[in-house]
This record gives sequence, C-alpha cells and structure tokens, in this order.
Amino acid sequence: MTSDVRPQHRGAQLPFFVYGTLRPGEVNHGLFLRGRTACEEPALLPDAALYDGPGYPYAVHRPGPGIVGELVTAAPGAYGELLVALDRLEEYEGPGRPGNLYDRTAREVLRPDGSRVLAWVYLASPLLARELRGSGTEIPGGDWLARDLPGRDRDESA
Repeated sequence: MTSDVRPQHRGAQLPFFVYGTLRPGEVNHGLFLRGRTACEEPALLPDAALYDGPGYPYAVHRPGPGIVGELVTAAPGAYGELLVALDRLEEYEGPGRPGNLYDRTAREVLRPDGSRVLAWVYLASPLLARELRGSGTEIPGGDWLARDLPGRDRDESA
C-alpha cells in the first residue's frame, strides 16, 4: 500500500482517516466532527508511523504495521464544509504547497473485517516527515489514544 495522489482522487468525496486529536474523546473531535459525520468506525492505516508533535501527532509513510484511528464518513450535505474545516485545521493549502504542515493524500485503510477503503489522510509534509524520521519521537503501537502522558497512570486511562 502506497500513497495514492493521482489527480482523479483530488476532487473525490472520500471518507477521512483520523488518528489524533480528531478521534472520539479528543478536543478536535467535538469541534470539527460532531454533527458533520454519518459514520465513524475503527480502522488502521498500514505502512505508516505515528510521531509525537506539540500537542498533536504526525503520520509519516513508512513500511510497518501502521496507525490506529477511525474512518469518518461525512454526513449528507456536509462534505464540502468538513473538507474545508479539516484542511484549515491541518494547515493544508493544496497539493505540494510549501506552506503545508500536512499533505492530504488518498490512502487505503483497513476496516476491522479486513476490507480496504480509500480515504483522505493528512500526512506530515515531506520536509517535516524527513525530520521526524531522523529525530522525532515515535508513538509505540501507532495509537495516539494509548500514548503515555506525563502524570497519567496507564491503568486509570482505560
């Protein structure tokens, strides 16, 4: 599974794979997704690693088991508004733009039943991804919700 940035996907109304602060229970879920989704289901982004950022994570393409997250389908009539809001949140200005913090790309994600679906994923921009691979802090297991937080007892967080 590799990044799929073919032009025919640029305008497609794909679901979104979210893996950090947009997941249920996290701050941006309520701010950006509540009332705008028709379906949210567990999913896995294969061949990616998750790195800790300043309060939010970065996904980076890399062979391996992948990242845990949710597959989010926009509610009828909410797709355009949701896409604009998420692009703004993720500081995505368009394909290949130098100001991008993340790049939105179409990738296959796996549902728990093993079926594959093409979804939009926000990956760290290329320069940032290179820096993270070299000196970033990887989140073991690729699960933002299971990461260790200072002062949090792992047994109390479950």
